[in-house]
Amino acid sequence: MAIELEQVLPKDIERRSFEIITEELGDTQLIPGTEPIVKRCIHTSADFDYAKNLVFSKDAVQKALDAIRQGASIVTDTQMGKSGINKKRLAKYGGEVFCFMSDEDVAIQAKTNGTTRAVASMEKAAKLNKKLIYAIGNAPTALIHLYEQVEKGIVDPELIIGVPVGFVNVVQSKELILKLEDTPYIIARGRKGGSNIAACICNALIYMLDEDL
Repeated sequence: MAIELEQVLPKDIERRSFEIITEELGDTQLIPGTEPIVKRCIHTSADFDYAKNLVFSKDAVQKALDAIRQGASIVTDTQMGKSGINKKRLAKYGGEVFCFMSDEDVAIQAKTNGTTRAVASMEKAAKLNKKLIYAIGNAPTALIHLYEQVEKGIVDPELIIGVPVGFVNVVQSKELILKLEDTPYIIARGRKGGSNIAACICNALIYMLDEDL
């Protein structure tokens, strides 16, 4: 049986992918203003569950866009997440991307305190004198510690992107962030997520701003 291939020029593949996503979403209702983020998560993962499991706090997208416009930087919990974010486009607004997981002082602190590097990296990030968006795609311990820092008034994030993937304390860590009343968040409820999803949410926000230029 012959396989019929769709003829698409390389430069048009992403555009055509988003057309297919829109077609397959059909009548699925998305929260107004969140569509580019949801669709980019689906584009990254080919998983339409993100149309249902992404949770946005009130005005989270607009607050994040305002923060990026004002030069907010992004802290990730993996080098993979950091590498996936469009740093050149973010830099146009004055922002940087940080990941402290491989830093020697973080490794030493984690060993000394008996914590994960993810926890130690969140403590290091808290010392940055910057507007920060946290993009957590791998380590639930980072998300749990971030929740504790917010509750203690140590940090005041512009946005928490909580999308760690896995089984141990993943669901619970996300549910903790959902309890925060005054902190903007985008959470992928359940077990799904990953560093690629964290990065693509960051990129979706950056690209939304670019479209406004």
